[in-house]
Amino acid sequence: MHQMDIYLRPTSTIDCDNAVIKEKARELVDDNQKVADKAKSLFYFVRDEIKYNLYVPSDKPEYYRASQILKTGEGFCVQKAVLLAALARSVGIPSRLNIAAIRNHLVPIGLKDLMGGDLFPTHGYNELYIGGRWIKAAATFDLRMCQKNRFIPVDFDGRHDAILPSYDLDGRPHIEYVQDHGHYDDFPFKKIIAWRTEVLGDDFFERMRHAIELRRKRA
Repeated sequence: MHQMDIYLRPTSTIDCDNAVIKEKARELVDDNQKVADKAKSLFYFVRDEIKYNLYVPSDKPEYYRASQILKTGEGFCVQKAVLLAALARSVGIPSRLNIAAIRNHLVPIGLKDLMGGDLFPTHGYNELYIGGRWIKAAATFDLRMCQKNRFIPVDFDGRHDAILPSYDLDGRPHIEYVQDHGHYDDFPFKKIIAWRTEVLGDDFFERMRHAIELRRKRA
């Protein structure tokens, strides 16, 4: 097996062999494009067309399946990273997930109360293998959300690392990377659950389910 094959294979979560995933990827890229330009097209689709939403179910593996995220059209950082990984793999770009703990210094007060602070123990982003090296890409916050909140959008050219900015457009501290949990060829569901409950409490997912239900009733 070639050393990159593990970053191209389909898994139950990164289902790059799913017909819907392959069709969307073919729609977004041209076979004649350079690899960096293909990656760029896929990145901007996930960044802007998949709405950032933290208030979605996240306590079962199926909630992270790429084809399901594509279907729902929304998700939070880890879910969006899984989708980008699947799209990239489907067009032959090796991709892996990176998990890190971050502080969001601009987290809204309601979410801060729910989380018990501003520490997010399992922020997810991608590493794409382009031009002989791994390049970081965080397709987390969609452009509309960034414009609404005066966040600096993450721009990706397929050639340089693109992670969440440390400050917003007004110079306020925004994202602080606290701890790197490493990279993974498949979605580390059990570790994600363990890290979240360790930091956010054993009842976190119950609190989140309640918050989701309240938001649905208000909608």
